[in-house]
Amino acid sequence: MRIQMDTYCSVSPATAARIRAVRHATMRKRVDTDVPDVFRAIADPTRRAILDRLRGGPAPVNALASDFSQNRPAISKHLRVLREARLVTEERSGRERIYRLSPRPLQTVAGWVQGYRTFWLDGLDNLKRLLEAEDPER
Repeated sequence: MRIQMDTYCSVSPATAARIRAVRHATMRKRVDTDVPDVFRAIADPTRRAILDRLRGGPAPVNALASDFSQNRPAISKHLRVLREARLVTEERSGRERIYRLSPRPLQTVAGWVQGYRTFWLDGLDNLKRLLEAEDPER
């Protein structure tokens, strides 16, 4: 018995199982990377607002949750994403969990944005020169 893997290939069931296992492992590695996904973490407006709130200093989770219309479990999920991206740290003080901003991973974002900032400034300079060349009265 042969299994059709795609239009060009048919393989034995054992080989098909090995292929599926390798594909699955490869996909898992892509998802479970060790590099925190800072971009995914800051993509959500609530998480950005939490980061903005923490710029003012450390805060317990209850104080953070009270600043938003979302319930506490939803805020806890946002904090988990931020923690996994290493954008915040959690410190336990008795029964409270205090969150602190850890902005170092944002340097990745800043570096990426800086490349585009340079691109746009160069483009605007070129546009200015072009417009000035077309209209010498300016």
